[in-house]
Amino acid sequence: MRTGGATRTQEQLRRRNLGEVLRRVHEGGPLSRAALSTRMGLNRSTIMDLTAELVSAGLVREAVPTDWGRAGRPSIMVMPEPEKLYGLAFDVAVDRLVAARVGLGGTILARRESVRTRAGVDLQDVVGVLAAFGRELVAEAGSGTTCVGVGASYCGLIRRADGMVRYGPQLGWVDQAFGSELAAELGLGLTVSVGNEAHLGAVAEHVRGAGATVDNLIYLHGDVGVGGGIIAGGKLLDGDGGYGCELGHMVVNPVRGRPCLCGSRGCLEAEVGEEALLDYAGRAGELVGRDGIRAVVALAGAGDEPARAALARIGDWLGVGVVNLINLFNPALVIFGGMLRDLYPGVAPQVQARIDAHVLPVARERVMLAVSGLGDDTTLAGAAELAFAELLANPLDHMAARR
Repeated sequence: MRTGGATRTQEQLRRRNLGEVLRRVHEGGPLSRAALSTRMGLNRSTIMDLTAELVSAGLVREAVPTDWGRAGRPSIMVMPEPEKLYGLAFDVAVDRLVAARVGLGGTILARRESVRTRAGVDLQDVVGVLAAFGRELVAEAGSGTTCVGVGASYCGLIRRADGMVRYGPQLGWVDQAFGSELAAELGLGLTVSVGNEAHLGAVAEHVRGAGATVDNLIYLHGDVGVGGGIIAGGKLLDGDGGYGCELGHMVVNPVRGRPCLCGSRGCLEAEVGEEALLDYAGRAGELVGRDGIRAVVALAGAGDEPARAALARIGDWLGVGVVNLINLFNPALVIFGGMLRDLYPGVAPQVQARIDAHVLPVARERVMLAVSGLGDDTTLAGAAELAFAELLANPLDHMAARR
């Protein structure tokens, strides 16, 4: 019995190490065996055995570096196989639908995009467009390739177990079976893993974006409303049911606040979202969406007084929200993504003024503010990480099942 238990423990450790090697190559790009040995704390022969298994399974390839300029024998480089192994990533925003084939290692190999109209509950339309895109992308990949998973980002509260959209306030989605419907329409025999767009944005920025060098960050995502994701100690903070960190529904103006779609007043997203900005700028009914946000920012830069006043007001409330988050979570970095990426440069003085006035000095000393490093693909990149999650957790068994 003792021998059997030790064997099982060794096998579990081997599987964990295989996954960790693959994860490091997926997230960090090509790495030498020597670097893997150092970073994982394993001897070189163990690393060589692990990478040999991954090569045999078609998950990575090895090569001698061509630019080795030092004395001695070069360490073999281990690289992902992005052209052979890929995930499908879908991003459902209020105004757009995006699908992509993303290679192992995070490279976007091909993509499709469509406008999404603001037409209320549109589950079947969304599923139909995305499934058609997905089938096209798989067909283009051709023979000799393997789709290892499917991930989707949605702008609402998601039940992790089955990809059910419990609440999507902007277009009225309540208990819509998005994940299962998309999986059935795709017909690939794969589960569609669904996550909240801001949570996935935080993961993506931490893995390969502006927050790749820090383990404590806050990601604020604007898409008509405002969502948020928090990475604490290198891990996503998502609450008991996956519904945590709804930062857009933090109340910042409870007395005279604007009404929010959630039924409350003075929520952060009500005070700094698209509707508030366009109202204050006197452009409601004239401008809409991401292009409307950019237009107001451009008008303010050109000296338009209503636009400048609107940015100042929005920036002040955004600053209040950021102050609360910094005092609560002591992040190293606050990242602004989505429409907030366009908005932040125009409101940075107001946000910084609030930080200077209200953040505890010790928390203020090191915190940095930045826009998303992945641009408009932040939430799509987060969906891709969902697609690769099962492969990275158990590479050999997952590949055996897929083949």
